[in-house]
Amino acid sequence: MPPAPVPETLLKKRQRDERLAVKKAAVAKKSRTEAKAKRSEIFKRAEKYVSEYLSAERDTIRLRREAKKAKGFYVEPEAKLVLVVRIRGMNDVDPKTKKILQLLRLRQINNAIFLKVNKATMNMLQRVEPYVAYGYPNLKSVRELIYKRGFGKVNGQRIPLTDNSIIEGVLGKQNIICIEDLIHEIFTVGPNFKKANNFLWPFKLAAAKGGLSRKRLHYIEGGQAGNREHFINNLIRAAN
Repeated sequence: MPPAPVPETLLKKRQRDERLAVKKAAVAKKSRTEAKAKRSEIFKRAEKYVSEYLSAERDTIRLRREAKKAKGFYVEPEAKLVLVVRIRGMNDVDPKTKKILQLLRLRQINNAIFLKVNKATMNMLQRVEPYVAYGYPNLKSVRELIYKRGFGKVNGQRIPLTDNSIIEGVLGKQNIICIEDLIHEIFTVGPNFKKANNFLWPFKLAAAKGGLSRKRLHYIEGGQAGNREHFINNLIRAAN
């Protein structure tokens, strides 16, 4: 007996499924190729940044040795990046100081943010100095904060930085496509620092081990508030 004829609707369905399968396979192949190329690009950028950081560190060591050999002093270049940590609450805060803390996005105790060092920034920090600790973070502190406590602002939502695609989706137009790009832009205070910094949600640090004593006194008086310069890194270690 001849085989029963296949209904035309079933033939059309099979043909449609075959076309969709071919199209799906082509899209998957293209995605794999693009992902591989992107991974390679990210790896190259990371290598380039490591080389740049090492070169800068070697230059600093060389200049220090030359200064010491010449019986002089090596003057460190002026810091470009400052990290600010809120250490006190809002009791008895005057309206102007309260407004500055809000503008700096330091709405809660143990919130921390990065800022570009300039005259306006330092004037604001001097105004709110009794309520914050600030200083100049090193690469290790910047890296640890972004990797361990980094959250991005995506459509007004606080999203953990678990995937490079989150960063690329917001900062791709600024050629920031991965977390290493973000770290480099922040640490070097690059041309897109403002957008990169606004993308980062204020960090929520853990309370320092043993707590912070004498918060009302300035750091140079044995307290916690004010400019700690490079010693801000010690505070980050205690609260990270």
